[in-house]
Amino acid sequence: MDPALINFKVLYVLTQLCGLTMIVLVGTWIGQHFGGLGGTANPSLEFNWHPLFMTIGFIYLYGNSILIYRGFRTTRKKTLKLTHASIHMGAFILTVIALKTVFDSHNLAKPQPIPNMYSLHSWLGLSAVIIFSLQYVAGFVAYLAPGIRENYKIAMMPFHIYFGLFGFVLAIASALMGITEKAIFAIPTYSALPAAGVLANIIGVLYVIFGALVVYLATEPAYKRKALPEDTALLSTNSATE
Repeated sequence: MDPALINFKVLYVLTQLCGLTMIVLVGTWIGQHFGGLGGTANPSLEFNWHPLFMTIGFIYLYGNSILIYRGFRTTRKKTLKLTHASIHMGAFILTVIALKTVFDSHNLAKPQPIPNMYSLHSWLGLSAVIIFSLQYVAGFVAYLAPGIRENYKIAMMPFHIYFGLFGFVLAIASALMGITEKAIFAIPTYSALPAAGVLANIIGVLYVIFGALVVYLATEPAYKRKALPEDTALLSTNSATE
């Protein structure tokens, strides 16, 4: 077996373990230190859906969608395209719900509403969501919609890759700001590093490690997926019908 492929598999498993640990720790953090989850009747508990769903959708699923082609390299490309789009859609749905919960928690807060969209976290976070959404639409049109010429797909690919990774890195940066903001506002003794503060910092470190692993695995040339014979046959068929 190719040594590069062995290294990839080890790092890919490590990435999954890091991502799953990250999700478990976020659930533990909000469950043990911030009262768990709730609905609109309790805005402070409804907010807790925001870090949980953003971690699952906008970091873990987003990252895995980026890696799907290299992680499942023996699967037909057409299947990978559909899986890539489906995972992105799942991430988008969770992200929209997460955004709704944070706006609800601000607008329904008592005795008075909390202002929206004033922090750098919110600015970068919304920017990442917009980039992600535009990427999804552009990618769907270019690579899944019928009738698109192959030369257009080829020209589009570098932009699709770049902005996909850029949006992911922006999501990681926003998550780091968000968890720091939450810790500063909600943990009065954060400077003394209580258990809630330590856990917040560990989650932040895991965000960075997960993000770094995803970007490395997605950009290292030695790990690039090689085209299967079925992919070449499909490309030839598509070119012949254009």
